[in-house]
Amino acid sequence: MNQTTSIILADDHSLVRDGIRALLESESDLKVIGEASDGMEAIEMVNRNSPDLLIIDIRMPKMTGIEAVEKLSAQNSPVKCIILSMHDSEEYILQSVKAGARGYLLKDTGKVEFIKAIHSVREGGKYYSGDISNVLVNNLLGSGGGTSIETPKKADSTSNQFDLTNKELQVLELVLSGLTNKQISEKLQNSKRTVETHRFNLMRKMEVKNLIDLSKKAQQFNLV
Repeated sequence: MNQTTSIILADDHSLVRDGIRALLESESDLKVIGEASDGMEAIEMVNRNSPDLLIIDIRMPKMTGIEAVEKLSAQNSPVKCIILSMHDSEEYILQSVKAGARGYLLKDTGKVEFIKAIHSVREGGKYYSGDISNVLVNNLLGSGGGTSIETPKKADSTSNQFDLTNKELQVLELVLSGLTNKQISEKLQNSKRTVETHRFNLMRKMEVKNLIDLSKKAQQFNLV
């Protein structure tokens, strides 16, 4: 690309921003014109500087990256947004796409793929790497092949006292059936890390510390 792409970075860790800036500016056609440490600051900086791209983390103070992207979309801002996150959980991915993000990359993405994603989004495309694409495809197939992507619905509150998502209930059933994280990831076609995230969230929401207590509580509240 000959055209210079202007970018604003938003992450609450300055060391992370420094690393991303160094990676991006090693490319002659990419220029970081501003940095933000929270979602609100990111919105203000985008409105003030009109960058081509906003690369934004999800977990930040004051306003999350997803909320910031959603707000910019509501303003009909021309900026194209890429979510850069440590998390590959289905909920985060689908919420990001619904909010208007044109790309979703994990922080352990390699430089070649990172630059490829930026160029793709800058030129009007979308880019979701690896397991992220699988989540989106599976969600579309699960909704009958339509084009809309919806955030997973919460399970019926009358039988779900812990605000578990449908995916977490699915993982709960598989965990209690004796499957390992690897086996669950293969069955659900999610990464092992995604399954580990769902499992951690289950334990946290249900306030248990081991499999035995998880099983007892699940039976007590008729979750399985």
